[in-house]
Amino acid sequence: MSRTATPEPVSIVDAVATPPAANRTSGRRLRGSVAHYLGIAIVSGRIEPGARLIGEIENAEALNVSRGAYREAVQVLTAKGLVASKPKDGTRVQPRSNWNLLDPMVLAWAFSGEPDVTFVRDLFELRAAVEPVIARLAAERRDKDDIRVMKKALADMRRHTLATETGRAADRAFHDALLRAARNEVMMSLAASIGSAVNWTTVFKQRARALPRDPVPDHLRVFEAVVAGDGEMAARAMQTLIDLAHEDTTAAMAESAHRQDSP
Repeated sequence: MSRTATPEPVSIVDAVATPPAANRTSGRRLRGSVAHYLGIAIVSGRIEPGARLIGEIENAEALNVSRGAYREAVQVLTAKGLVASKPKDGTRVQPRSNWNLLDPMVLAWAFSGEPDVTFVRDLFELRAAVEPVIARLAAERRDKDDIRVMKKALADMRRHTLATETGRAADRAFHDALLRAARNEVMMSLAASIGSAVNWTTVFKQRARALPRDPVPDHLRVFEAVVAGDGEMAARAMQTLIDLAHEDTTAAMAESAHRQDSP
């Protein structure tokens, strides 16, 4: 009877282009750096689901980090569902269905390179399912403080533009203020995920070129509907905002793929 060959264990260094160097950082930052590089390798598919990492000692030595730093990095990935460790089997990459895809760090890893087209579609479908409802509730439940925070966020977006980190922080603050205005504690648990999704898609869209259009007017229409207390208008405005953002992101991905295919 034939026996299926067991895949060779994977070395991090074989899958990571630029491993972190221990002499450039230390402690918590080093742990985060190792988790970052390994996380990118997994999310990008360079280390595939089911792959078993070589032992702790070998990978720590290959990365020039302590065993403790490597072990803590693996614990970070375990908490996010990317890997699991079992006695006698070692550390294996988990199926994608086990990953916490809405974790802000996992989202950052997904957009560090060329994100998967289906994943981006799924992300915008989730936003379309949730954010218009948030906008509707915000229009019905907002108070003066919510309006003040959203107004300031819009002013900062207009002043700094989304080409800057300050402008993108204002964008996140706008969406976060909407969530708070909705007065729904369960939805508030999505704040970090929605903020990260908004941020990383915005960064990706302008990686190679300026944003194709100014998104501030789209946000302004949502804001005006919320101020007016018109839930249906707020929901429609948010849906339009998401649809246009998806179109821009899809176009940016197509351009990126074209550049890679060009000689």
